Amino acid sequence: MKILVVEDDCYINEMLKEALEKKGYTVVSAYSGTEGLLRIETEEFALIILDLMLPGISGQQVLEKARKITTAPVIVLSAKDELDTKVDLLTLGANDYMTKPFALKELEARIGVWLRMGRGTVPGRQLKHKELNMDLDGKQVTLMGQHIALTLQEYKILELLLSHPHKVFSKNEIYQYAWEEYYEGEDKTLNVHISNIRQKLKKVTQEEYIETVWGIGFKLAE
Repeated sequence: MKILVVEDDCYINEMLKEALEKKGYTVVSAYSGTEGLLRIETEEFALIILDLMLPGISGQQVLEKARKITTAPVIVLSAKDELDTKVDLLTLGANDYMTKPFALKELEARIGVWLRMGRGTVPGRQLKHKELNMDLDGKQVTLMGQHIALTLQEYKILELLLSHPHKVFSKNEIYQYAWEEYYEGEDKTLNVHISNIRQKLKKVTQEEYIETVWGIGFKLAE
């Protein structure tokens, strides 16, 4: 599988290339946003590693343009650790976010997760609601037969709702399931992810699949 590394720091770029090639991946390096976008436009990649601070065009601009071209998972690398930055990038279509300095082993593990999710397997255990189908073994979601590309948290949110289609889940329950962290009343992150899921589903059908239960949380729409 071919991975694109868009990183202007030569040391980090070469380190990632060497480490990932040892894992058996084919790695293509780009050192500017312009070069990275050109690669995305002309080649197919299983996954993209994208720095934010790039010469030419910014990593954020690359991400925005790339999402119109490819569904390959994008892992963003950045020295910025602000919540709003992460939320903005997830809204634009990033699948994952790692703050510099990062642990190489953790990045390799996340790459493995995203590549396994995107590889596809023979359908096994299923969750289904109306025309929405989730293959639990293959980690694939389809709506009316069309593949829906989700981030890890979006997938887990939908998995929870599909597992109990008539239950209203509180924001606390959803957050703890999807992030595996204690919920501290951070509505913005959860609301953005719910909004992203709705937008992705509405690209296929205008039928509502997630219902907001005001003052409580969310459930699947009947």
